[in-house]
This record gives sequence, structure tokens and C-alpha cells, in this order.
Amino acid sequence: MNSNASRSVHSLDQQSYSFFTDIITIMETNAKIYVAGHNGLVGSAIVRALKDRGYTNLILKSSKELDLCRQADVEAFFETTKPDYVFLAAAKVGGIHANNTYRASFLYDNLMIEANVIHGAYKVGVKKLLFLGSSCIYPKLAPQPMREEHLLTGALEPTNEPYAIAKIAGLKLCENYCRQYGVDFISAMPTNLYGINDNFDLANSHVLPALMRKFHEAKLANQPSAEVWGSGSPLREFLYVDDLADGLLFLMDNYSGTEFVNIGSSKEVSIKELALTIKEVVGYEGEIVFDSSKPDGTPRKLMDPAKLTALGWQAQTSLKDGIAKTYDWFLLHYESLRGV
Repeated sequence: MNSNASRSVHSLDQQSYSFFTDIITIMETNAKIYVAGHNGLVGSAIVRALKDRGYTNLILKSSKELDLCRQADVEAFFETTKPDYVFLAAAKVGGIHANNTYRASFLYDNLMIEANVIHGAYKVGVKKLLFLGSSCIYPKLAPQPMREEHLLTGALEPTNEPYAIAKIAGLKLCENYCRQYGVDFISAMPTNLYGINDNFDLANSHVLPALMRKFHEAKLANQPSAEVWGSGSPLREFLYVDDLADGLLFLMDNYSGTEFVNIGSSKEVSIKELALTIKEVVGYEGEIVFDSSKPDGTPRKLMDPAKLTALGWQAQTSLKDGIAKTYDWFLLHYESLRGV
């Protein structure tokens, strides 16, 4: 396909999806592309996906090189580099303890990052921007599976409310810059992510990388058993981060609209099934002990990706294959991982 082409996207009105435009601009292979947050789990996957597809004119700045919370610095950066496309994957992130302890910092920093990058992109005429949100934007008691229209229909989970509010503000910035200025700024909301370059620090990592490290170290120590919090019954959804990156590039080439788009695997698994799969991949032969005295959390959390599926994209990596790829990377980088 001609990299400079524009193409029409079929109307999805019959699916009750009101898309903003019918003409989509395909990212040119020689375009200047800024990936904000390129050292993180998602940003690094976006960079891999872009390079795999022949994009070489990438603009990458670490947080030490460019503090996205400083408006003047961000505006100067955009004026100097004038990127054609922007992936906004930068954010201040942390576990439950950090989110709940540094509530003002999480709210302020993420609001500043989003506002500065989105406004800076608008001022220099960026062709298209994609903002990456989080499934925590949905109400704590949202119907399952969670659809885009469930946003702002109930109270948020209190422990990460500041982070969620900042993410909601980011997608609303994109929506309203589209409405007021006619720009092409879109938002994507991914489900639980895992994969290469994940956080394996047991103090603040998510369940999948935490279990991987726990079972690996139990294997090394020949421990007869390993404990997992809760009953193992809650249902969760996981998306391999390289699948996410593929989906984000698909959206950049195939979607323009004021509405944000869910990205998920549409497959759910119990925590018990997840633990057993990780145990098998790691090769740990001990027993898994579920501590039912510990909290389970929400019984079910699943995204509805029907809008993205209607556009023609689906995740390709099975949970077991994704875990195996992640574990291979984990073994290569074990000594240098965060928290090890």
C-alpha cells in the first residue's frame, strides 16, 4: 500500500459507532514520529513496532532530556522538532501504595504531561496524535464487559482515583481539541498489559509479572510451595504489549474520531488459571497455595473491544505464548530488572 495514501473507512453507523471522519491518513514511512515515554512498557513496544515496519525517523527523549511537566520546555521541543505524528505513552505510574500515598503528585504530573504534549502538538500542526489511557478510567462497579459508553457513569476506584481522573482529562482533551480545532487526536484505552520491559518489582508490579518472578525465585530456591493472594477465582483479561503496539499502529492508520477506543484480548482467565500457566512456563514444580484470607478484588474485569473489532483488528498472541516470550526476556535481563 502506498505509504502516502489516504483511504476511506466504511461507516459503522449500523453498529451505533459515530466516527468523526471518513478519511484516514496513513503514516508515511519517512514521517517524523515522536514517541513520548519510549522507555516504558508501552512506549518501548511502540518503538519496536515502528522499527519493524520500517519507520526510522523516530524522535525519542528520556525524562532526563525532556521534562514533560515543564510547559516551556515542551513547547520549545515541539517548535524545534515539529513531529508529524505523536504517540503519547508517557505517564507517572505506580502501584496501589504509590497511587494512594502520592495522590496529588499523580494527578498533577499526569495532567501536566497530557496538557503540555497535546497542546504543544496542536500548536505546531501535528497531523495525528494518539493518547494512551488506562482501564482504570471506568467506574469501580462498571457493567461487564466494559464498553466505552460506561465512562463517567459511576464512582471510580478510590485508591487510584487521581490517576484515573488525569487519564479521563487526557482523553477529554483529545476529544475537545478535535471538536474545537478540527485536529486528529485520538485515544485508546488498553486492558491489563504485560510483556517485554515489564515491571517485576514485587513491591509495586502487577499480578502477572509478580507471579512470574515469584515462581522463578521459588524454582531457584527449590521451595516446596509458593503463595498466591486470594482464592484464585477472580476473572481478568491480559493483552501482550506487542499486540497492543500493533493495535495502536492500526488505529493510527484506520481510525479518526472523538470517541476513545477500547483495546483488549476479549479473553478472560481466572487468577488460578493464570498462575498455573505461569507455573508451567517457568517450570516451577512446587505447589501453589492460594491464601483465601487475602482480598480478591473485583470479581470480574473485562473490556469490550467491539468497536476495534468492527474496524478489523484483533489480538494475535495467546496468553501462554505471550507469557513464554515475556519469560524469555525476563531470564535475559533478570539481574538488571527493577526491584531485583
